[in-house]
Amino acid sequence: MTAATATLRPAWAASVADARVREAIDAHYDSLWRFLRRMGVEPSDVEDAAQHVLLVLAQRAEELSPEVVRSFLFGTALRVASDFRRKRQRGAHLMGLDVVGDTAHPAPDAEQRASHEELRRLLDQVLDALAPELRAVFVLVELEEMTMIETARALGIPPGTVASRLRRARELFAEKASDLRSYLEKGGEP
Repeated sequence: MTAATATLRPAWAASVADARVREAIDAHYDSLWRFLRRMGVEPSDVEDAAQHVLLVLAQRAEELSPEVVRSFLFGTALRVASDFRRKRQRGAHLMGLDVVGDTAHPAPDAEQRASHEELRRLLDQVLDALAPELRAVFVLVELEEMTMIETARALGIPPGTVASRLRRARELFAEKASDLRSYLEKGGEP
């Protein structure tokens, strides 16, 4: 939106856009944050990525009907996650891959928190093995519990493509999880 159109916009339109963004934050922020994390955004960058998604929503809120806000958020989050992963890969070349891999998460060292972190890390490891297009469908359907129609709308792909990608992602996920489980049972480090 240009400065000229912003000054011509009626005050009620701004309040509608503001209300729509607030509603989206209240209803979808937690699942948006999880989706970004599961799509490979580093924990230290997830908040920035989520803010970026919400800024895009704020810019487009007036043109979106309430029914498509969730799909719009996840579709935008998919592109933002891709941008953040690309930035991380460029940064990894500058810093050295060994430095990136050793970065510790600043979470408290409580036993339950550590257990949850380990499980998340194992999940991330299995998800990392999936191609981005399979990963996106798997995360939205299986972890965020979106329907295939909502997922198709969010990703801008046909429902049949969602179904075939989901089937393939489930197969690969089960295979990778089984491989990891076998490796860990043999005393290997994740």
